[in-house]
Amino acid sequence: MGLGLIGKGAINPAFLAECGAEVIATDLKTEEELRPTVEKLKKFPNIKFSLGGHKLEDFENVDMILKNQGIPDNSPFLLHAREKGIPVEMDESLFAKLMPEVTIVGVTGTRGKSTTTNLIYHILKGISRRVFIAGNLPGTSIMPLLGEVDKGDIIVVELSSWQLQGFGESSISPHIAVFTNFMPDHLNYYKNDLDAYFNDKANIFKYQKSEDTLVLGESLIQGSRLKIQEIKSDIKIAKVESVPEDWKIQIPGEHNKVNIACAIEACRALGILDEDIKKGVETFSGVEGRLQFVKEVNGVKTYNDNNSTTPEATIAALRALGDVSKKNIVLIFGGDDKKLDMSRLVEEIPKWCSKVVMFKERGTDTIRDKVFELEKDGVKVYEEEGLESTMARAHEVAESGETILYSPAFSSFGKYFKNEYDRGDQFTKIVDGLK
Repeated sequence: MGLGLIGKGAINPAFLAECGAEVIATDLKTEEELRPTVEKLKKFPNIKFSLGGHKLEDFENVDMILKNQGIPDNSPFLLHAREKGIPVEMDESLFAKLMPEVTIVGVTGTRGKSTTTNLIYHILKGISRRVFIAGNLPGTSIMPLLGEVDKGDIIVVELSSWQLQGFGESSISPHIAVFTNFMPDHLNYYKNDLDAYFNDKANIFKYQKSEDTLVLGESLIQGSRLKIQEIKSDIKIAKVESVPEDWKIQIPGEHNKVNIACAIEACRALGILDEDIKKGVETFSGVEGRLQFVKEVNGVKTYNDNNSTTPEATIAALRALGDVSKKNIVLIFGGDDKKLDMSRLVEEIPKWCSKVVMFKERGTDTIRDKVFELEKDGVKVYEEEGLESTMARAHEVAESGETILYSPAFSSFGKYFKNEYDRGDQFTKIVDGLK
């Protein structure tokens, strides 16, 4: 249920078909809209397509529903399947049920989960541990790893709130759970219900056993910590310490120190020595699309922070790269609306930015007038249609010594991009062409 265009939607049906399953692939989108995915799957005679809308009969007389992330858990089609006694699974939680002898390190949080996930993997890989990485990563799926992992292996999994719905459905949690932080996000999906968002996130620790460990980021606010204790009073919480001052960190930003601290504690819970953890931390250069240095042209550095899809993430990026005394940032931001409060971001912009280039979209339009009002504070404000024009304007107005920061603060879905990965790819291609 749910094919999509990111990659997992094609990988999972293909894997199941290769295992001999009879697969029905269903999606609200039409075959034409899903052409790249459908083309990859047409070679399998045991995959049938039911596209352009779901049908109740497709959710009957089957052994299992494999739900893709982002599909509402209260979908009438899923409710119908459950009434028929048909289990609803998601790939990460299904993997966890099928492979109990593999150690699963799950990482969630509103921000920082990709950096933390990749750093844990990098540290473990550096000491030649049998380790795999999966989860909320573009073009990957955990399902094919069923044929590769062995007893004693470690798998580090980035988990969104949507993916964690599957863990809740299966009453299972990772052996080591990392919860980096919690902030408002996806309120369009959760219909402004922050508790519903938190409850999905809570599945990362809710079903942990006595020998399991929960790592909490120090920025996780007290209210969230109290909720965690209310949900599971006997939880084993690891004490997160600050990153040692003599460790040489490559990735910028105070927020990344929190991510690194979480990764350190997760690796300690796995029995990794501090000297090996230190080597991994000091050789980690970051993740694509997260405060990623891309290029310097005519004395202007450009950073790709495409995966910042909340105002808090963009504020963190401004603080990581900005200089209050110089106001050296040319900020590019904007995108589709997730119903988030952008007021703090608008207040923060004049502290760091000499110029702002807004990417015109539905979300950007909600704060357009407030951003233009920043001109009275000395910020030059521009607005452009399309990413190429937006980047061209930023490149035109940026002066030597300034930094172009592409940090959208909004989601990518809209008329310009298929998803946030497509948005990041388009941005990188445009920057590569700059001279």
